Amino acid sequence: MTDVQSSTELNETAHMLAPPPGTFVDREELIQHVGDFAVSQGYVVTIKQSKRDKVVVLGCDRGGVYRNRRKPAEESSVEHNRKRKTGSRLTNCPFEAVGKKEDGLWVLTIKNGTHNHEPLKDMSEHPSARRFTEREVLLIKEMTEAGLKPRQILKRLRQSNPELLSTPKHVYNVKAKLRQGNTNVRNFKSLRPEKSAVRNNYLAVIEPLWRQCNPPRVPNLIGGRFVDSQSCASIDILNPASQQVVSQVPMTTNEEFKAAVFSAKRAFSLWHNTPVSTRQRIMFKFQELIDRDIDKIAMNISTEHGKTLRDARDGVLRGLEVVEHACGMGNVLKGYFVPDVYNGIDTHSIRESLGVCADVSYCCHMWQYIHSKAIREESRFLLYFFSYLCGVIWRISYPLLYFWASVMLAELAIEAGLPNGVLNIVHGTNDIVNAICDDDDIKAVSFVGSNTVGAYVYARASTKGKRVQSNIGAKNHAVIMPDARVDATLKALVTAGFGAAGQKCTALSAVVFVGSFSQWKDKLVEHAKSLKVNAGTEPDTDLGPVISKQAKEHTCRLIQTGVESGAKLVLDGRNIVVPGYKHGNFIGPTILSDVTVDMRCYKEEILGPVLLCMEVDSIQKAINIVNSNKYGNGASIFTTSNAAARKFQTEVEVGQVGINVPISVSLPFSSFISSRPSFVGDLNFDGRAGIQFYTQIKMVTKQWTDSLDGDEATLEMPFA
Repeated sequence: MTDVQSSTELNETAHMLAPPPGTFVDREELIQHVGDFAVSQGYVVTIKQSKRDKVVVLGCDRGGVYRNRRKPAEESSVEHNRKRKTGSRLTNCPFEAVGKKEDGLWVLTIKNGTHNHEPLKDMSEHPSARRFTEREVLLIKEMTEAGLKPRQILKRLRQSNPELLSTPKHVYNVKAKLRQGNTNVRNFKSLRPEKSAVRNNYLAVIEPLWRQCNPPRVPNLIGGRFVDSQSCASIDILNPASQQVVSQVPMTTNEEFKAAVFSAKRAFSLWHNTPVSTRQRIMFKFQELIDRDIDKIAMNISTEHGKTLRDARDGVLRGLEVVEHACGMGNVLKGYFVPDVYNGIDTHSIRESLGVCADVSYCCHMWQYIHSKAIREESRFLLYFFSYLCGVIWRISYPLLYFWASVMLAELAIEAGLPNGVLNIVHGTNDIVNAICDDDDIKAVSFVGSNTVGAYVYARASTKGKRVQSNIGAKNHAVIMPDARVDATLKALVTAGFGAAGQKCTALSAVVFVGSFSQWKDKLVEHAKSLKVNAGTEPDTDLGPVISKQAKEHTCRLIQTGVESGAKLVLDGRNIVVPGYKHGNFIGPTILSDVTVDMRCYKEEILGPVLLCMEVDSIQKAINIVNSNKYGNGASIFTTSNAAARKFQTEVEVGQVGINVPISVSLPFSSFISSRPSFVGDLNFDGRAGIQFYTQIKMVTKQWTDSLDGDEATLEMPFA
């Protein structure tokens, strides 16, 4: 058999495919992609050439086959019957893949996708499977310094990992590298057989570098990998109760932002074509994981934000309701079918996802972070799971919000089986928001934040042809009728006015009493004083600190302007001292009376545990006050009169109306509604409106020209 025949025959038996070309966020992702695919086909790749920031050449590290170098002899030759023992040499495998960095991304091309050897039947037989981990290398170094021989070292290593495949020769090689000062280890996770429980426990406690920093740096999530930003600019996140730095948030670079958008765009086609049932199973698993770690997430929120553990846990539960609702999203995504609209022509609709979408929680000052959709703000990024079952890819930008909570939830989503690139998280400020608004690959923007920034995002993004929903300012009113039930009303006012330190968009900050406030004052003050003010992580805390020093200064400044404008300070919580937390951003419950609509404390969002009490002599004047306020988020009325309640719900011009209850958080199957200017956009959050925001309708009209009765179908159809 000739060399050519041998090679041809071998290629016919080797059915190993080359990895699909593509574009990747970074070099490591490209190498991992090629390596994982190669293992699935029965071969192993190695780096043949590399210029770290420009190009990497990958080849197959199987040596190939021994080629027979015997020369063919003539049949009549005397040497025909004599066996010639000539040398043989190893034929290198021609497989070669090249990765080049172009415009900030790594592009993979296959230069030669063929192999000249059989696939490996057992990957554990490959020499790479015998390589040591970093931990094992360090142990080898320690035991060598202690005077142990290679066989003794190997024996001890196998005590913790009985399935270790290495030999004393491999230990000698490691010792040689150690003498040269080289402790680098090539990690072939995909090649390794199942490890022992001891090894798994060790690997489980290894943390990435961004977690090992003190304070830890909050990573970006790009392409399914948590990566530390290369940016030098960062923001310190302080515990509002102690002022200790709990984490640092680097500001995402423009290149990292582009990589996140590209990752989402690349993942969209795969996720969009994933069956709804498969996506639902991921959601069920995700729901299970959140429920498992709910206390851990709540503690993290309380540490970063200052909310009480009870409030934080309730907020995560509301986000969990969104995930649970998304598990049944298949029913909501149905289109409709109409047969025989005209002479055998049928029509039906398909609800399809828009594409890459961005969710932005933004603030122009630290205190303004709190604009959010009710008490679920700490779980807000869970809302992308509405769009998940629609096949939409989300990018999330959290400049000054719940960083580690979002990272923890993203980790759970990946653990649940979410494909790489479907969810990407970046952190940034003005530059990133501008990039989101301008990027042509982003089809829709969902925003929660301050008025000025919200109006800016809406104008800039909509000019680029994007769908935009923007939930911004809020000033909610409670109208108290003389016939209202006293105890129930007081409990509602204290809970909705001071809960979460007043830092939620459903807080009742303005209370309009129809009649005299004096009959309510003493009991309201008594209820307010009964609240326990302390760090959110302390047990039995009713009221935690506000988010930052700026937030405290802003709230105290508005309280003072109210007093200077003629309001009466019924209860002053500005100088409260909490033992053990003397530097905390604490404000106790505060009540101002005789407030008028022209006061600054009424005109602006106060975002603190402050109740502004006003008096009018009729329900019509109370309704007029609500309607004349520039914020149209929500209002409640407390009364035992059905006629008064009906008049209020009919005439008040807000998005959310409560009758004998505070402004409530909408359930996942109903939309969270705000009126202009508290909301800018066409479709609101959550519920059916949320589904419509992230999807579009495609109409399909069809007719088949064949007919069972032999008659040719008509193609006539009325078109106006």
